[in-house]
Amino acid sequence: MNGNVPEEKPGLLKKTTRSILGAPKSFNDPHIFHKMALIPLLAWIGLGADGLSSSAYGPEEAFRALGSHTYLSLFLGIATALTVFIISYAYSRIIEHFPYGGGGYIVSTHMLGEKAGVVSGSALLVDYILTITISTAACAAAIFSFLPMEFHKFKVAFAFFLIILLIILNIRGVKESISVLAPIFFVFIITHFVMLSYAIAIHYDQSAVIISDFHTSLNHDLKTIGFFGVLALILRAYSLGGGTYTGIEAVSNGLQIMKEPRVQTGKRTMMYMAASLAFTAGMLFIVYSLMGIKPEEGRTLNAVLADALFGHWPAGSWISFITIFSEGAILLVAAQAGFIDGPRVMSNMAIDSWFPHRFAALSERLSMQNGIILMGASALALLIYTNGSVSGLVVMYSINVFLTFSLSELGMSHFYISHRRTDKKWKQHLSVHIVGLILCVTILLVTVFEKFTEGGWVTLIITAVVIGGCHLIRSHYDKVRQGVAQLDETLLNLPVFGPINDKPLNHNDMTAVQLVSGYNGFGVHTLLSILTNFPQTKQIVFASVAVIDSGSFKGANEVKALEESVRDSLEKYVELARRLGFPADYRMAVGIDVVENAEHLCKEIASKFPRSTVFTGQLTFRLEKIYHKMLHNETAFAIQRRLQWDGITTVILPIRVKA
Repeated sequence: MNGNVPEEKPGLLKKTTRSILGAPKSFNDPHIFHKMALIPLLAWIGLGADGLSSSAYGPEEAFRALGSHTYLSLFLGIATALTVFIISYAYSRIIEHFPYGGGGYIVSTHMLGEKAGVVSGSALLVDYILTITISTAACAAAIFSFLPMEFHKFKVAFAFFLIILLIILNIRGVKESISVLAPIFFVFIITHFVMLSYAIAIHYDQSAVIISDFHTSLNHDLKTIGFFGVLALILRAYSLGGGTYTGIEAVSNGLQIMKEPRVQTGKRTMMYMAASLAFTAGMLFIVYSLMGIKPEEGRTLNAVLADALFGHWPAGSWISFITIFSEGAILLVAAQAGFIDGPRVMSNMAIDSWFPHRFAALSERLSMQNGIILMGASALALLIYTNGSVSGLVVMYSINVFLTFSLSELGMSHFYISHRRTDKKWKQHLSVHIVGLILCVTILLVTVFEKFTEGGWVTLIITAVVIGGCHLIRSHYDKVRQGVAQLDETLLNLPVFGPINDKPLNHNDMTAVQLVSGYNGFGVHTLLSILTNFPQTKQIVFASVAVIDSGSFKGANEVKALEESVRDSLEKYVELARRLGFPADYRMAVGIDVVENAEHLCKEIASKFPRSTVFTGQLTFRLEKIYHKMLHNETAFAIQRRLQWDGITTVILPIRVKA
């Protein structure tokens, strides 16, 4: 029984907010999931850009680590392309097993346990915050490199503005934000394909000379520094170029926003991303060596490469400018992955009580507004702390990525070992994840060792603080859950005897309107308090809002299941009240904002039952602490304020819990 109340006209503030963020979206629209879901092409832009943009700095870092041994870049190009495909294939298997997204956090939680899951989730959150920060800082650095030095003092402020802009775009909705950024993505794809293909084409006839020089240089190094010296040099450069692979996991984390069939869409998106990244990053290594590119102060290797290739063309300087400008601009698109996947990981952790539960809530635009704002605010703080230093952020960025990669590969390896008797292809799948695990752990250890004093320690401390905070939050929720469980144990099996009162409600009798959220000891305790302390009550109307959060907003079937669950709980309350001798009925609504929907629902009930009083329960602690308001919503008080303003008497009954 859904109560529909005409929506009040929005005020000036709400009109202004809606003009910036957009009008509310209706979850009752049968086509809403289709309208919001992404086809593989759009998913490639929104999520694949994170991985593809890393080619702007990952290959350069590895190439610089080779020093004068640049001929080894051929090995690096092949190894990089293979690594991209190995990690991407491993995550395609994750997509098959976890079609509702969550990526590394869900994999680690289900395969290795909750403790591994919270480590992976925390590392992912810090990684996505760094994704936003480094992408916007690098974008600003690229754009300002074409401006006179006197303007460079505004570079950090410009990056700050970009983050604010992305926050607004993402609150409006993922699909809308991706549509705005799509042209930038395709300019990058076209310009870099032309640049790399042209470089290979003009050196094709020199392949015999290049192979001869390669053999000569390799033989010289084998004689001077030996086989293990050459191997160590390749391994170090390969590991320090680990930033190339950052962002590969974004596709598996963001499956919830993809169009059905979700698994096929995710795997196709992963294929697009892997092919484009492997081609771009792998070819860059080869082209650097072919062109004899040398680092220049204040310029990226790609900028030097573009000038060397296009400098003699008509309007070559402009072509070079557009190519490198698109490189900076795609970094802005890459920041999008942080705003898409970060709040989703946060939401999954909130559902599991590692984060405050409010981070699983949806806004009226059906976006995870709380998570988006927290991600954006954290990115702004890191931007200010590092003063927009791209080199410092790169080090912090790659460590957490490979921590998550390693845990995911370990989790999938454990899965196939434990299912070896039921999966005929377990050896084939296991071998891929074992290779991926070895590669990821190697890159992680070398990066931490090489870059610990250059910023690596900062990201490790930040991640440890997040993990510690998650454990404190979970500990509090566990204590509260234990207290509520005692109520359930005591009251859910309450023996009630006697005839059922199935009389219809009388619109003129004293009516208690009880707001409930599921059939539990909390609600039964509130009902008994009403009957004990307000003996004038003649009948009861139970009211509930089926709150659609990120956990239930996965498709029409999930929303329908939520409604059925809430209706089932309400029917249990009605049966209990009737067994206690009171006429009873229920009303329900479906929405994303429990306060607003509860207000409308109660106003509708009060219009039909003028002699009604609204009752709701609220957890009460002996000593109220600051974090209680953060971890437990103030829903009861918010509803009370609204209803009392509307002239509807509202009583909050305390439920004491030790925590």
